[in-house]
Amino acid sequence: MPADLAVIGLGPFGLPLAQAAVAAGIPTLGYRTGPEAGSLSPAELRRMLSGGFRPATSPAELGRVRTAVICAPTPRAADGGLDLTQVESAARTLAAHLRPHTTVVLESPVPPGTTENLLRPLLEEGSRLRAGRDFHLAYSPSRVDPGNRDFTPANTPKVIGGLTPACTESAAAFYSRLTDKVVRARGLREAETVQLLESNYRHVNIALVNEMAVLCHDLGVDLWDVIRCAETKPFGFHSFRPGPGVGGHAAPQDLTTTPTGRTLRMVELAQQVNSQMPRYVIQRAATLLNEHGKSARGARVLLLGVTYKPDLADQQATPAHEIAVRLMELGASVSYHDPHVPSWNVLDRPVPRADSLYEAAADADLTILLQQHRTYDLQGLSVKAQLLLDTRGATPTGAAHRL
Repeated sequence: MPADLAVIGLGPFGLPLAQAAVAAGIPTLGYRTGPEAGSLSPAELRRMLSGGFRPATSPAELGRVRTAVICAPTPRAADGGLDLTQVESAARTLAAHLRPHTTVVLESPVPPGTTENLLRPLLEEGSRLRAGRDFHLAYSPSRVDPGNRDFTPANTPKVIGGLTPACTESAAAFYSRLTDKVVRARGLREAETVQLLESNYRHVNIALVNEMAVLCHDLGVDLWDVIRCAETKPFGFHSFRPGPGVGGHAAPQDLTTTPTGRTLRMVELAQQVNSQMPRYVIQRAATLLNEHGKSARGARVLLLGVTYKPDLADQQATPAHEIAVRLMELGASVSYHDPHVPSWNVLDRPVPRADSLYEAAADADLTILLQQHRTYDLQGLSVKAQLLLDTRGATPTGAAHRL
């Protein structure tokens, strides 16, 4: 066998898995399912190649591995659900080359029931093999947190749920080579619903603290001090921070597009709250400009950090895009600075990139901090900027206008 593992989909879910497998000494084959967002620096690619990683040159190579993990992206569809097109395509490609005794795992975010009702029939029809008898089938929610140096695949527990107990054990045997702890779910749907709960938990709690940000501003209360005090409670509270919007690859799910048609009202409301935050940032920006005798029309506005997460280049669903669009619609002159984004297009045209952060902040009528990259000297920035709106609470107290 040329590899122990095939990772199908080298985007935000598959690439971290492939890196973890190579780091664990597992010969790994990578198969792309489309123009995926995952990227490697030349140094990272060299380390992976020297450690046993190999990009697949033919789908036939997928039939010569012990374990195949489908990590295809599932972006939000037009109807609000998840687009499973790439998962279906990956399943058909794998099925045409699937051999007996292979362990197949799905890691893509999907609604509960997808592994059994969508993936299983595609694999069985295309391979003429029976899941649970001829090959193992399982689901494991991806728990990737890009850029997190404290929690990696090695020390993050991995949840596994199989079609049968034997499927669960086969998948658990594989993942035990990557992580310190494997958690066995009762079955496929339980494991899929873990992903649903974890993703929605994040969005609901971000929505709560975003609403608190709006309320505290109206009350003249320092929300950041409220959070600092509240997070000292050792039970019943987990701190979240507000921001200009929610980005990333894990979309909230309310299941209205699934056969159950079930509406999770908390999740639906959370989506409404979070989707309003870019508009709230614009409202605050316009108010600040007016208070300083300036109009949004013609104002020079500098956006700092246009990625969805600090210290990464990923722009998936970043709120910076909508904020830039709305500023342009108001007639503002928008520029940006981001050490991880060498060029940025909005409305099909390039946004001017500031070379010197301090000079650009001093020249701008308003600077909006959207992402607190580690390289930013926020103390110095607060001195240089004419007017600074901090949407992350990252600047020293009193140094800027906070969200």
